[in-house]
Amino acid sequence: MSSLQQTFGDLKQQLSRRIIGQHALVERLLIALLADGHLLVEGAPGLAKTTAIKALADNLSGDFHRIQFTPDLLPSDVTGSEIYRPETGQFEFQRGPVFHNLVLADEINRAPAKVQSALLEAMGERQVSVGMRTFPLPAPFMVMATQNPIEQEGTYPLPEAQLDRFLMHVMIGYPETSAEREILKLARQEARQGTTTAGEPVTAEEVQHARQAVAEVFMAESVEDYLLALVLATRDPAALDDDLAHWLAFGVSPRGTIALDRCSRALAWLDGRDYVTPDDVRAIAPDVLRHRLILTFDAEAGGITPDDVVNRLLDRVPVTA
Repeated sequence: MSSLQQTFGDLKQQLSRRIIGQHALVERLLIALLADGHLLVEGAPGLAKTTAIKALADNLSGDFHRIQFTPDLLPSDVTGSEIYRPETGQFEFQRGPVFHNLVLADEINRAPAKVQSALLEAMGERQVSVGMRTFPLPAPFMVMATQNPIEQEGTYPLPEAQLDRFLMHVMIGYPETSAEREILKLARQEARQGTTTAGEPVTAEEVQHARQAVAEVFMAESVEDYLLALVLATRDPAALDDDLAHWLAFGVSPRGTIALDRCSRALAWLDGRDYVTPDDVRAIAPDVLRHRLILTFDAEAGGITPDDVVNRLLDRVPVTA
């Protein structure tokens, strides 16, 4: 294990001490950071979604900003707007909250589509265009958006183009009893002593070096063939399974293929290895694929979920030797 892997291993442990019982969320946060992508997290209120991204920001040398999405939010409230300065007679661009290293888009589906789309360019191109000018975003830049699956009244579902910009869509649930007990202990401790101080922050240079190391993680041709087989099966499901053919309307785009490749490498690297196994691909596939699959009306009417499709794919696609 390299010193850089040890640094991120320590970061993972530090986050796990703050975010108890949400191992998958902590791991996916780091994978998104290492793979230079964005994260969509769905879970009930009170499951430490906001705390997780804030804890990550506390352990990075960058800055953090939270945007609470509401129905009356405007695109300029996210990206910024031009302000007229009477003393100079000119317009000056006032940067919005998106100009931070880590951005929490809280309850993103509460805002209408025109506000959600304000993040499209920022997430995809790492820049914001206003009028005739383009402003680059700071590096590293990562958006973590949250959705509440319980209350759907007054929400605006994210369009497919927006969903495809997210590297992963992570579903989180309630912690186990033992973890809940640890959460109680931590809450009491913080009530008495205050929040635990973070360790030495990871710098932007270390993040960049780690991303380069992740890109160099070895993937054997057989593992790559398995990865491609999973993706291609979503586009031609009839060749694999009759049920899948009735469930799937559209499969995964090439952006999803790239995302699965990057996330598999990042997962292997976080695990202290310099090579990817089929188990890495299988472990990360649900989070990478679930929001990129478009189901048929019959599938939705029959109660079939994207997770059901992914699980059927993992069962049916053989692991190449």
